[in-house]
Amino acid sequence: MRSQALEVLPAGVSQRVVSRYQAGAVHAQTDFVAQEVPVALLFNGISHAVMMVSPSDLEDFALGFALTEGLLESPQELFGTEVQTVAQGIELRLDVSAACEWRLKERRRTLAGRTGCGLCGTDSLAQVQRTLANVHAVCVSAAAIQKAEAGLRAWQHVQQLTGATHAAAWADLNGNILRVREDIGRHNALDKLIGDLVRHQVEASSGWLCITSRASFEMVQKAVAFGAGVLAAVSAPTALAIDVAQAHNLALAGYVRGDEWVAYTFPERFKSPSFY
Repeated sequence: MRSQALEVLPAGVSQRVVSRYQAGAVHAQTDFVAQEVPVALLFNGISHAVMMVSPSDLEDFALGFALTEGLLESPQELFGTEVQTVAQGIELRLDVSAACEWRLKERRRTLAGRTGCGLCGTDSLAQVQRTLANVHAVCVSAAAIQKAEAGLRAWQHVQQLTGATHAAAWADLNGNILRVREDIGRHNALDKLIGDLVRHQVEASSGWLCITSRASFEMVQKAVAFGAGVLAAVSAPTALAIDVAQAHNLALAGYVRGDEWVAYTFPERFKSPSFY
């Protein structure tokens, strides 16, 4: 929280006048708060999902969401995206292939998206765990993990102002952070990042994913859908997330804090002489 006004705010940030209570005194000040907007995703005019999203990098979000949810089998099935502001929020209008439209109709569901919710409205257990290819093995050194974790905060511009967003980062094998996306929802941040990586044709084996949230099942499944070989999370994974990572050859680390972390799958891929 900062009281200093900015002339240009980052996308997804608003200013509000608030009252701060401190040491028995009350002070009026300007505060920065994260925006969240209902975003509807329409595929060839068919409404598929409404998610609460930070209103930034929405074309990346549309592509990443469609790929990680299995609605697109390849980015080539997306012909274009139109971002349209409407009275109630934002519509993402995706122009997709006939094959994608058919899959959508087969899986028709309504997602009443909440912040941090990835399965709202799913109407079949078969839709939860999808059949995905195993990822290629990637190794990351202890020094690279420490470097990325230490440098990530400098990329979190919205989080520094508001304290209310998650981040998903892509780092190279030396731990240099190359791309970051932020959002009020951890799933959304990862979808935005994956959309950006796919759009720029980044090879999945050239780096690894780092997230500022827990590694839930959905986060692991999205990482696998992209093809990432390593996912490192600041917080803990769930048991199902560990099982999915193990089954799909994904090296999963949690509690990444400074020079400490826990390897939940494939510890040999976190290369460090002192790790064992």
